[in-house]
Amino acid sequence: MLIREARLEDAEGIITVMKNAEESNFMLFSPGERKLKPEQLVVFIEKISKKFNSALFIAEVENKIVGYLIVQGDTPSRIAHRAYIVIGIHSDFRGRGMGTALFSKLDDWAKDKAMQRLELTVMVENTAGIALYKKMGFEIEGTKRHSLHVDGSYVDEYYMSKLL
Repeated sequence: MLIREARLEDAEGIITVMKNAEESNFMLFSPGERKLKPEQLVVFIEKISKKFNSALFIAEVENKIVGYLIVQGDTPSRIAHRAYIVIGIHSDFRGRGMGTALFSKLDDWAKDKAMQRLELTVMVENTAGIALYKKMGFEIEGTKRHSLHVDGSYVDEYYMSKLL
């Protein structure tokens, strides 16, 4: 397994993993809802690679992209110390340490960038995701009630964070 920053030529592979991860029904986008084209993701990769406090990491197995982790910071000085995380792992590779490896890379990156806080949201029913985040040092800060509307029902999310 190789964990590295995304390159422009990775766009199609990342989109494949995004679509697969969305089929879990634990992501922001419903299965099939996102209509992201490789050209659009190339622009995103270009932009994120130029930001000091943002990155897109991928997990690669035998030259195939099997996971991604997006970390996005912002520029106002009062929030420049924190970044928001989104992660997705292809269903064929879940439970094999890809998430742990991506978060370990994130930790190294965040320390190098002198980040102080990493944060994310997760559906309360996503027990595997919550277990991974807790394993990697994230704590539940609160509940975002009726945060999402999924398959006709309102779903709560946890706010989770990790202080570095």
